[in-house]
Amino acid sequence: MTESKAMILGCQGLTLTPDEIALYRGEAPWGFILFGRNIGEPAQISDLVSALRESVGRDAPVFIDQEGGRVQRIRPPILSRYPSGQALGELYRRDRDAGLRAAWLMSRLHAFDLKSFGIDVDCLPVLDVPMEGSSNVIGDRAYGTDPTTVAEMGRAAAAGLKAGGVLPVMKHMPGHGRGMVDSHHDLPVVNVSRAELEAHDFVPFVAMKDELMAMTAHVVYTEIDPSNPATTSRVVIEEIIRGYIGFEGLLMSDDSSMNALKGTLGERAANIAAAGCDIVLHCNGVMDEMKQVVANVPVLSGRALQRAKKVEAALGAMDDAEEIQVRAEFDSLIAVA
Repeated sequence: MTESKAMILGCQGLTLTPDEIALYRGEAPWGFILFGRNIGEPAQISDLVSALRESVGRDAPVFIDQEGGRVQRIRPPILSRYPSGQALGELYRRDRDAGLRAAWLMSRLHAFDLKSFGIDVDCLPVLDVPMEGSSNVIGDRAYGTDPTTVAEMGRAAAAGLKAGGVLPVMKHMPGHGRGMVDSHHDLPVVNVSRAELEAHDFVPFVAMKDELMAMTAHVVYTEIDPSNPATTSRVVIEEIIRGYIGFEGLLMSDDSSMNALKGTLGERAANIAAAGCDIVLHCNGVMDEMKQVVANVPVLSGRALQRAKKVEAALGAMDDAEEIQVRAEFDSLIAVA
């Protein structure tokens, strides 16, 4: 079997094209990610997930952003519409125990939902702590504007996913909350001191440093590395993410096709790998871009391979909760929120 390459790729539509199958078979991405363009109806989603895995001849992890609120790739009528992180955070501020329970229950429901299609990784929780005046790219996706709320709610959300056999991905390490522009379109630059970042932005990530996966932020922190966003900064990855935060899990980039990054897609992929990210993420499924990425991404090896294997070994373990009971309890909490 071909060794997996250090990348997660998307696809264009509801079914795989012959060219996509050939690329995946030849280049062996470690995992795949789904977006709204890949969602048609329930059987189609399951078939697509199976086809992705068949293309690489292994039970590759399949990722999705299923947060709730405005970032929910599988929506009604297929799945329930879930509240945003901010809505859960407001419940937490009124009743801490109820908020934490709601975060756990919603994630447990995400796990029921996603496992039914064969999807086993959810890019959640959002651990960013927005500041006044920052871009709305995080906005109501965040649990709150203080690091304690975000850390506690993030821990509950991650636990709910894991209880249902779905693994969480923390994002966006080491913190996107101060970004004044949307990194999908422009490069955010943060000009505050490292001490201020340590006292605020980094706090939720330190609290959850033992999780298995995290996604980087396309954000420049000028006091740490004035030249490169975290995703392509060896300084940020080594000194902050691996050093100060102490995260030893699998580190994946945010989407390499986002305009915050400079250069061709091949140059971006090479820079991400060189900086110390274990996995390059490319989401849009555009074939010409994927060909550039696969040409510049290494085979998984060394520490990155060990981390990937640890993730694979953790996939699937779940509790014996009953979906109808979990949903009823969640609905009762949200009804009074």
